[in-house]
Amino acid sequence: MAHIALTIAGSDSGGGAGIQADLKAMSALGVYGASVITAITAQNTRAVTAVHSVPRDIIAAQIDAVLDDLDVRAIKIGMLATPDIIECVAQALENYGEAIVVDPVMIAKSGDALLAPEAVETLRDRLLPRASVLTPNLPEAACLLGQDTATSADEMITQGIALCDLGAKAVLMKGGHASGDICEDILISGGRVVATFSAARQHTKNTHGTGCSLSSAIAAGLAKGMVLREAVQEAHRYLQNAITAADELNVGNGHGPVHHFHPFWSA
Repeated sequence: MAHIALTIAGSDSGGGAGIQADLKAMSALGVYGASVITAITAQNTRAVTAVHSVPRDIIAAQIDAVLDDLDVRAIKIGMLATPDIIECVAQALENYGEAIVVDPVMIAKSGDALLAPEAVETLRDRLLPRASVLTPNLPEAACLLGQDTATSADEMITQGIALCDLGAKAVLMKGGHASGDICEDILISGGRVVATFSAARQHTKNTHGTGCSLSSAIAAGLAKGMVLREAVQEAHRYLQNAITAADELNVGNGHGPVHHFHPFWSA
């Protein structure tokens, strides 16, 4: 039987982030991906030009249809856009007992907002307590806590612990927005650092969809039965290689996507 993961997120018409990136990452890692679309974006590598939220009854119906039939062993939650959609997803997953990866999508790589400001509190209150692992970048972590963005590893750890105190079972503090030649992602659980994942910082503009791809890759690992540290390690290695190969694609004129299928074909 195939390992199955579900992504609940927005659609990226450019194919580099959102639902499209999620399904690519899951497939590349040997997991069957199902999807629930929460919003439709008109988007390319340069900008998000329109967003249309899916009605909450349709979102709930998608979730019910998938979970009623498929043996979903992990769920990744991405773009939810509004308080109503967050509440809808939280209610639909009340009886779901497997792993949930929450990626608190707030800003697109182009700088366009993907989460309404009034939705931050709802996300914090309704979904953080359901997260097996939360995967914020540094600005997202700061926004959830109402604090300044972390500028050091110690501050990253302090904010990760604070997010765990809000209910998340584990937090992966992503260091992509930090400075320095080495990028560090710090996994925190139970009030302590569980693991640190380091890689040389890669200088490329083609990083569209990195957050979506990493969180989906983690969900893929969890769906395959990996423990969290192992799933994060596999996802981190996969994403770093996808970034390394990103310039091969030459897609679009802005922030191009990572190469999700780098193990299988080259441009």
